[in-house]
Amino acid sequence: MSRIENRFAIRCPALVTFITAGDPDYETSLEILRGLPAAGADVIELGMPFSDPMADGPAIQEASQRALRAGHKMNMTLEMVREFRKGDQETPIVLMGYYNPIYFRGPERFVAEAGEAGVDGLIVVDLPPEADNELCLPARAAGLNFIRLAAPTTDDARLPAVLANTSGFVYYVSITGITGTRTPDTGEVAANVARIKSHTPLPVAVGFGVKTPEQAAAIGAVADGVVVGSALVNAIAESLDEQGRATEQTAPAVFSLVQQLAAGVRSDQREAG
Repeated sequence: MSRIENRFAIRCPALVTFITAGDPDYETSLEILRGLPAAGADVIELGMPFSDPMADGPAIQEASQRALRAGHKMNMTLEMVREFRKGDQETPIVLMGYYNPIYFRGPERFVAEAGEAGVDGLIVVDLPPEADNELCLPARAAGLNFIRLAAPTTDDARLPAVLANTSGFVYYVSITGITGTRTPDTGEVAANVARIKSHTPLPVAVGFGVKTPEQAAAIGAVADGVVVGSALVNAIAESLDEQGRATEQTAPAVFSLVQQLAAGVRSDQREAG
């Protein structure tokens, strides 16, 4: 059983947190990464900064720009994971990003280095199932989960192709649009999560638009996981000084929000218990 499978087996719903590697600088980003599990994160998505994203809203685009301006490179993202693994062998880490930097590095080299660093899974937003031989199948052969996104527009005819080589969990995009721009409709999310689960035994985590503990609680009541990204990235942005540098409040601001979100996600578990 992989770290991701094990985590969903013991924690459902799970809180999946997203930060961008290197935002606003390497040391602060590593401090936040190391502190997320203690704050309540069950799974960590670590964004690979990219200059031309297609699914990220303004908050995460700006996070990528901050990281790139600070000189962040792919090597540094992998090094962050190695540093994290020195103190945490339990929390799953999923790298999320786009195919261009992976293609440039070489998919086989990237998969090998990610596995060696301690990465558990990949989310590559712009690589469709028709291109599974490019990265998905090599990643799975190397022991990495490959998590695919399904959207409200992914109908029952398309779902089998989306789910065919997906492992770890399914990431359901709760809105039609980019990250952090709209609030999901819980009723629609519940119906679509149930529809996806009728096609697969994999856990279904829901993201895009979840910002508050109340929203996290509502989504957690109908899904196996709740993904929060833009709200955490905004907490980083709002803590920076006028020059865009980290302050003493940067990491604590993220940890405080994660604690609140975790309490929201787990409120349903407490009531059930």
